[in-house]
Amino acid sequence: MMADLSQFDPNGVSIPNNNLFGLPFNENDAQLIIIPVPWEVTVSSKAGTARAPEHIISASLQVDLYDSECSNSWKKGIFMNQVDKKILLKNDYLRKENELYLNFINTGEKVETNKFMQRTLKEVNEGCAMMNEWVYTQTKQQLDKDKKVALLGGDHSTPYGFIKALTEKHGSFGILQIDAHCDLRKSYEGLDFSHGSIMYNVLRDFPQISKLMQLGVRDYCEAEWNYICNSEFKVITYFEKELKERTYEGQTWQQITDEIISQLPDKIYISYDIDGLDPKLCPHTGTPVPGGFDMEQVNYIFKKIITSGREIIGFDLSETGISSDGWDENVGSRVLFKLCNLLLNQ
Repeated sequence: MMADLSQFDPNGVSIPNNNLFGLPFNENDAQLIIIPVPWEVTVSSKAGTARAPEHIISASLQVDLYDSECSNSWKKGIFMNQVDKKILLKNDYLRKENELYLNFINTGEKVETNKFMQRTLKEVNEGCAMMNEWVYTQTKQQLDKDKKVALLGGDHSTPYGFIKALTEKHGSFGILQIDAHCDLRKSYEGLDFSHGSIMYNVLRDFPQISKLMQLGVRDYCEAEWNYICNSEFKVITYFEKELKERTYEGQTWQQITDEIISQLPDKIYISYDIDGLDPKLCPHTGTPVPGGFDMEQVNYIFKKIITSGREIIGFDLSETGISSDGWDENVGSRVLFKLCNLLLNQ
């Protein structure tokens, strides 16, 4: 079912009563469905990303619809579901519980000595498992309708259930991760489904993932380094220090990009933590790190993926912060629009 666009002016002012980017689509006639996940229970630094989907919708009304590389992709239909208030309320409650737990362990106390904290940790872990199952159900329902699906966080723990659903639909594929962090920690801070453990968890649980390609990492621990070194090249990490030094010594971004893409499988899932960008673009993200990409550097990689003939099967965008001047949401909405166009331009 195609939407009637005869009365819609893509060059005009966005209509706030419409959906994401001011587009006049609904769930039935849109080819791409975006699932917002207002969840940041395990964030260990700055909060705010749980409210990002609502803020991104507002900021998206300022995004012009013309994309010179895939000019008509949006006409296939983009629709974002409403934020689930029950999930948001559960997030708010468990976020405070997790803060109590983190404050406790940060004093050097042992959880084993405190029954209240044991119950708190159990409750947080069970809540995160519930969120994973909710995401799995929501995304699987749309995939079963042959919709293209994307996920908007929230923190970076949110795509676990979506990746599970994609393994069932597509079988083997690779993950391209844009991130300042590896997210390869085992049960980070005692939390089973921490934002710092998302890639460890999906690689452990879903053998269908044939490759994890990480770009822009600049903050990681020794255990993550050892994991990468012992992965037999299932995990390939391009640390920012390496990328910068190679350009300093004369290599072009095209040469580096071609090398990256040559190691990717035919089907690719993009996991885009916005802290992979320079913090000037995302100052209120949950865990900002100095350094990072400009948007066009990343977009160039995406462009070359498409021209290589590889298929993008889905994406998540996580860790967009919210700010008083709307800057983070502005950047987040533009990253989201590019990702939507890429996914629809297949």
